[in-house]
Amino acid sequence: MTTFTRLLALGALGVTYPLSAQCAPQVAPSQPTTMTPTSLTEFPVVRVPQEKRHFKSQAIDAAITEFKANVADKELGWLFENCFPNTLDTTVTAETKNGRPSTYVITGDIDAMWLRDSSAQVWPYLKFAPKDEALRQLIAGVINKQTQCILKDPYANAFYDDENEISEWKGDHTDMRPGVHERKWEIDSLCYPIRLGYAYWKTTGDTSPFDENWKNAIRATLRTFHEQQRKTDLGPYRFQRNTSQASDTLPMGGHGYPVNPVGLICSAFRPSDDASVFSFLIPSNFFAVVSLREAAEMVDATGNDKQLSGDLRSLASEVDTAIHKYAVVEHPQYGKIYAYEINGFGSHLLMDDANVPSLLSLPYLGAVKENDPIYRNTRKFLLSTDNPFFFKGTAAEGIGGPHVGQDMIWPMAITMRALTSDKDDEIRTAIAMLKSTHAGTGFMHETFNKNDPKRYSRSWFAWANTLFGELLWKTYKEKPSLLVSRPAK
Repeated sequence: MTTFTRLLALGALGVTYPLSAQCAPQVAPSQPTTMTPTSLTEFPVVRVPQEKRHFKSQAIDAAITEFKANVADKELGWLFENCFPNTLDTTVTAETKNGRPSTYVITGDIDAMWLRDSSAQVWPYLKFAPKDEALRQLIAGVINKQTQCILKDPYANAFYDDENEISEWKGDHTDMRPGVHERKWEIDSLCYPIRLGYAYWKTTGDTSPFDENWKNAIRATLRTFHEQQRKTDLGPYRFQRNTSQASDTLPMGGHGYPVNPVGLICSAFRPSDDASVFSFLIPSNFFAVVSLREAAEMVDATGNDKQLSGDLRSLASEVDTAIHKYAVVEHPQYGKIYAYEINGFGSHLLMDDANVPSLLSLPYLGAVKENDPIYRNTRKFLLSTDNPFFFKGTAAEGIGGPHVGQDMIWPMAITMRALTSDKDDEIRTAIAMLKSTHAGTGFMHETFNKNDPKRYSRSWFAWANTLFGELLWKTYKEKPSLLVSRPAK
């Protein structure tokens, strides 16, 4: 019996696991925590007390009440209550600056705002914004804050709330500036704010965040993407760090290994903040195509700048064409699949990383359809041990990555597997795996050991928590039988 099938059987039998009232201490990604759960008859209160929550949303609290009232599985109700509001409870600081909302969002145990994480952390709340004005303002504040960050430095991935704060990484060999936490160039750092802004606009109809500053940030994004196509030179960006970790720095004078300028965009680092091996990171290039087209639509809707919107669409088409020309490879077992990274010279890397954008997440990001034949082939490869970072153990199976290391599965990847699946058994089993591997803490973690969920990294990682909440809410609304819901009264 495979791990996936065994967990499906356990979930169907309603097997539960011992709980602990205490969360593990903060740890670095490379130092998994070992925790021994304590048997309890009731689920402990682990959500932050009301008086200590950073932000309170009536709409989110109402969703929690509804979920718990209609889902018979008490542990899932407990997990939803803990995980879904975790970003709002613990990581946001909302204020008004110059008459406009401004929201600073930390990742959890790191006091810095990643453009990627902050977008993803508030994404699941968007559908609730039309019926919660304070929540809408908070998300608008994230967009405004991100605009200011991009204008400060479009090559940076993470920022401080204090524009004058000096980073612990001030010794990095790159153009570090006050207010920048880290300057690892990652394509997705500029895609995520567009994704959030576009969905915010479509959901609320509000265009107030998309002023001239926002348009200048879009221009900076377009310029940066063009520079990192490296058609005529290496561009202005370089990065090196004094470190023993090869994945934390770039070779070749800080530019990474050479690429053939075929129209794709270089991403020096992956969404994991690990250095790319081949700089044409394909999931991120897919994401750029979607984001450029969304930005063009928004530019047309919020002002008269046909030159800018035309340039955005032109680059999107060029990158899209290059992906399908150079990033599709023939695998002897799976047929045509998408490579994870390429260099344009013919070299390619076949794998996936748990962080999003990933190849697995492409339908979630709107980059491909779930029934796209090349994606389907790619998915089969990714969810097999032919993917060097797919780990299968006695506790669970799922995609990990180099960032934390061998045999460490990311709950985020299990969640993404369910969010991109149309198979009931696969969704049900993914939820069962997540339910059985939180190590009694009531929260998701960055990673856990494939054989021992009590060995995990990062006890406070808000993106993983909120993403899991997004999956539970989506399943509750679309396929409630997978959660063993009570019949409506």
